[in-house]
Formats: sequence, structure tokens, C-alpha cells
Amino acid sequence: MNEQARQYVEEFMSRLIARNPGEPEFHQAVREVAESLAPHIVASPVLLKMKILERIAEPERIVIFRVPWLNDRGEIEINRGYRVQMNSAIGPYKGGIRFHPSVNLSILKFLAFEQTFKNSLTTLPMGGAKGGSDFDPKGKSDNEVMKFCQSFMTELQRHIGQDTDVPAGDIGVGGREIGFLFGQYKRLRDEFSGTLTGKGRDWGGSPLRPEATGYGTCYFAEEMLATRGESLRGKRVCISGSGNVAQYACQKASQLGARVVTLSDSSGFIHDPEGIDAAKLDYVMELKNIYRGRIREYADRYPSATYHPGQRPWGIACDVAMPCATQNELNGDEAQTLVDNGCRCVVEGANMPSTPEAIRIFQQHRLLYAPGKAANAGGVATSGLEMTQNSMRLTWTPEEVDERLHAIMRNIHEVCVRYGTQEDGYVNYVAGANIGGFMKVANAMLAQGCV
Repeated sequence: MNEQARQYVEEFMSRLIARNPGEPEFHQAVREVAESLAPHIVASPVLLKMKILERIAEPERIVIFRVPWLNDRGEIEINRGYRVQMNSAIGPYKGGIRFHPSVNLSILKFLAFEQTFKNSLTTLPMGGAKGGSDFDPKGKSDNEVMKFCQSFMTELQRHIGQDTDVPAGDIGVGGREIGFLFGQYKRLRDEFSGTLTGKGRDWGGSPLRPEATGYGTCYFAEEMLATRGESLRGKRVCISGSGNVAQYACQKASQLGARVVTLSDSSGFIHDPEGIDAAKLDYVMELKNIYRGRIREYADRYPSATYHPGQRPWGIACDVAMPCATQNELNGDEAQTLVDNGCRCVVEGANMPSTPEAIRIFQQHRLLYAPGKAANAGGVATSGLEMTQNSMRLTWTPEEVDERLHAIMRNIHEVCVRYGTQEDGYVNYVAGANIGGFMKVANAMLAQGCV
């Protein structure tokens, strides 16, 4: 980065931090993008004059609202709901809803900012948004979750629609929650539309939507490895998380010939050197999706596994690492441990799971490293395919959706290589994803004027 670009980044970030104090996750996400884009922006008078990045980093709209609901004891509880509508230059707002105690405005703004570029990379006409609440569905009954979802949607429905903003699921929002949210939306608006994605197969959902993020992450990993004449076959894979993304990343990696040796949750991780095969994964899915149990129970059932409380899996030797849990779960020390243990490829299934220090270490050692905005875009891509099917009032077969998903991930990889290949041949997937995603949004904003 030359001095002019460096000065642009520092001045831009100084203004952004002053306008958005106390939002470290948002600052981190914007800085990463700004550092990639700065050389291109300072070389383009029109991008500077029209302040394209400044406008992308300012949400078009933020909605914050109260969510009161009754628990099973008849007591009133109050949570806070959010919807950050970041950018609609290339299509209606699109992005998930997250229910987790950690949810705050900083996290949702970072996610909505990232979503803008991720959605652009898919080539589908979708803008960027994110929403959620500090509500924790863990330990709540189905009745309590339903009451909360109905109260949340009673307010949110004023601000969304199939041509305006199309939410989906995220952490804490799975098929159960999407069902409750959609039911209340349909009841209040008196319409059956494609306003929410991630719906059940019997009522407007797309085949392969639950699998899409994890599958797409593995498809992207295969494309990355192919640049070095390799594939996932025979590779040891460490996966963090045990939710939707981790489960289907484990499934697809195993189908592609890899041996997945770890899964985790907030309490710790399990290491099974024999590999988490299809039968073991079925148990994990039942444990987490039906009984909402903890990953430590895996080690009680399978003697080949050990449980490591309070730790993350990045100390286990592997060829490929797939962080699929949450943001900033992989730090610099853990990144160095992965490198020292022979890891050659890191592909993000979660949003921003690697800290800036970890990313620097991966790139310094020339690992294949893909950021979430590229590698985990399969989920929102298939949500976009669900929107298309809803608009056409038809359903494609799982094979058709999988073929389209695979093609989208291949195209995203090609874009990253086109914009991210350095003079020495190393592919900087961070720069490639940021520049590739930015260009489409920037061109649309230039065409639409100062709006």
C-alpha cells in the first residue's frame, strides 16, 4: 500500500470511528475492506469524489425496537430487536436474523457491511442487511420461543417485504424460529410471499437451503486446493462449531473424502482422530438439533473421542481448518499453532472468525486463506435461489439447486483469483473478495446518483 492509500485509510477510519464510537467489530470489518480497496479508490477520482466507500459504510436505515413477551411463568420479559439495512444498490436488502445474548449494534453493522459484499459476489440481485435480538433461545421452551418470535415479527413486519428486505436465519434462528416468524408475518400481512428464506420444504423453502452454507464452504475449499493441485480427499479437517454450518461442512467434507476430526460448541471441543463419519454425524445432528444437547456428550458415546472443556480446536494438527462458529474465534497464537502443525488451508464458514492478527499470520506463511464473505456465501446464494423459486411459484430439485450452488461458488472463486492474484502468484483472497464485491456495488451506486 502506498503512502497516499495509507493516509486515505487512516483518515477514513478516524472519521468512521468518531461517528460510530464503541463499535469494535464494525471498525474491524470496515478497516479490513478499506485497506484492500484504498489503492483502487485513491487511483479513481470518481470513487473519491462520490465518496462511495463512505456511503457504503453508512447504513441506509437502522431500526431498533422493543420486544416484550410473556414467559411460561406468566412474567413479562423485554428484549431489544434490530434491523440494519445497509445497502440496496443492487437489490432488496438480504441478510440473516441472529438471536444471541451477544447481539448488539456493532456486531449487526459489521455483519450487514460484510453481507453487502458477500451478496454482490454471488452475482444475484441482493443488497446487504442484518438483524436480530439479544434474546437467547437456549433453555427456552417452544412456547416461549414462539411468543418471542411473534412479538419480534409484529414490529419487524413493518420494515420488510419480498421487494424491500428479505431476512433469513442465522445463529439462534433455525427452522423452528423461521416457521414462527413466517407464521406471524403471514397472519399480520395477509399474504403468502417470499419475504423470509430458510422456510420449510413444504411451505416455500428451497431444497438444500439448510446444507448450503456448509456445502458451499467445502466447494470453495476444493477450488482453493485445486490451485495447488490438491483436493479435500485424504485431508484431516478441523471444524469449529456444531450448528448448521459446521454440521453440513462436516457432511460434505466427509463425502469429498476428508476426515473431519473436531467439532465444538461454547463449552469446549471434541477430538475424534478416527474421524466423524456419517453415523457419528447423525448422532451430532440429533443431539444438537432435536435435544439441544452439548457437544461433550459425543465423547461419552464414542470412546475414540476426547473432550476438551473451555478450549477451541485449533491446537489439533490438521491440513484444513474450517472455523464455522462465530466471529473472532481464531486468534494470532492459534493461527501460528495451525501453521506450526502443518495446516495448509483455512476456509471460513463463519463470519469474520479470524482476528486481523490471525489473517496476517496466514498470509505471511502463504496459506490458502479465504474470508467468510467469499467462502460462506453459499448460504445466502441459496437463499437467493429460494427467492427466485418463490417468485416463480415453483421448486427446483435438490440436484438443480446443488448444481447452481456449485457454479456460484466456482464463480466467486474465479472473481477472487482475478482481483486477488499478486505479482508473485499468491492469491490474496481477502483483497480479491473485497475488490470483486465492491466493484459491482460501486458501479450501481454511481449509476443511481447521490441517494
